[in-house]
Amino acid sequence: MKNAVPKAIAVSHIIDEVLRRDRGRILSGLISRFGDFQMGEDALQEASIAALKHWGRVGIPHDPVAWLMKVGLNKGIDQIRSSQRETMRTNDLAVRLSSDDVYDDIAETIPDERLRLIFTCCHPALEEKSRVALTLRTVCNLTTREIAAAFLDNEQTMGQRLSRAKAKIRSKGIRFSVPESEGWTERLEAVLSTIYLIFTTGYVREDTGPRDLCEEGIFLMRLLRKLCPNEPEIEGALALMLLTDARRVARIDGDGAIVPVEEQNEEIWHNDMIAEGRSILDDAIGRMQPGPFQLKAAIADCHMLRPKPDWQQMSLLYRALWVFEPTPVVALNWSVVIAETGHYELALQKLDELQTQLKNYQPWYASRGHILGKLGDFLGARDAYVQAIRTAPNDASRKLLERKLDILHQSNKPKCQGPSSK
Repeated sequence: MKNAVPKAIAVSHIIDEVLRRDRGRILSGLISRFGDFQMGEDALQEASIAALKHWGRVGIPHDPVAWLMKVGLNKGIDQIRSSQRETMRTNDLAVRLSSDDVYDDIAETIPDERLRLIFTCCHPALEEKSRVALTLRTVCNLTTREIAAAFLDNEQTMGQRLSRAKAKIRSKGIRFSVPESEGWTERLEAVLSTIYLIFTTGYVREDTGPRDLCEEGIFLMRLLRKLCPNEPEIEGALALMLLTDARRVARIDGDGAIVPVEEQNEEIWHNDMIAEGRSILDDAIGRMQPGPFQLKAAIADCHMLRPKPDWQQMSLLYRALWVFEPTPVVALNWSVVIAETGHYELALQKLDELQTQLKNYQPWYASRGHILGKLGDFLGARDAYVQAIRTAPNDASRKLLERKLDILHQSNKPKCQGPSSK
């Protein structure tokens, strides 16, 4: 008995490590077979409890992932039998699990099922926040508490959101599958947007919290590329994430203010990540199937060029992006780039055309302050900056804008006149 407690702790650590690394793979296999999120999660939980007892008694199995998968499947069948429901479904599963090949081949089949899990979590029928939360929970193994913290929700509210998402998948009969060719474009767009939102949620946070959502987003996009190779928009999205994350270390200065890309110290950027992102982007562009994520990655690359960004090329890229995404936000960003090419009046004109649509959008005021300042309209620039500061989403953004407003005040101070000489 003296060694029982340390041994149990050691086994518990091994189980935690296996689940940290492979929970998404195991869970996708279970959900695929049961066709139900909650049943898959319950079965994995029971398998983990069984592992704690069994592995502590007879030792760690040769393939812990396959062991958890097979025991989870058996636990799920037991659950169906105990509830005396779905007799035909039980019999069907029993036949599928009777073969000795199931255990040996399980690791090989899981990757395809994980792709199905991602597409199911990101189904367009689910609202955006639910798609993100469900993907983080099932594929990335974030806890409900961690997801709630990422979105500034309380744990109970996030738990209810996850439960509703699972129930909606079940009630609407959403298939656990990769869509057929006719539904591929819509579903892939939802998947890419969901994963990219996970990344950007982490990128704009001032602290990484218990889990780095940028890393989770990049992990998911790498996984998607591996499971679905040669898809240019997946490559474009991954390139965009890598190019963006490569300069994250230079994004905030010592005073806690955001540093614009063109002013960042490129010597502390992660050059290996930049090289990988550019290589992947070249592969995507070479497929001659342009899309919005490829264009955004190309814009990010142009923004990072030294000694200064290629604003002219960025303006052309925004023109192309407008074809895919004719949104006010794209128009706003395009206006800022036009201003950087020296066409301030045209940029202001385009910005003014967006006022009705973006009157409650903080970056519109920040951009307006910048352009009006370039045009010498100090009063107008000041008013825009004050509004942008008032509605800044975080301290880092606010500090940058306060610095710009201070520079504006300094440049507009009347110069001291010395005594005139006769």
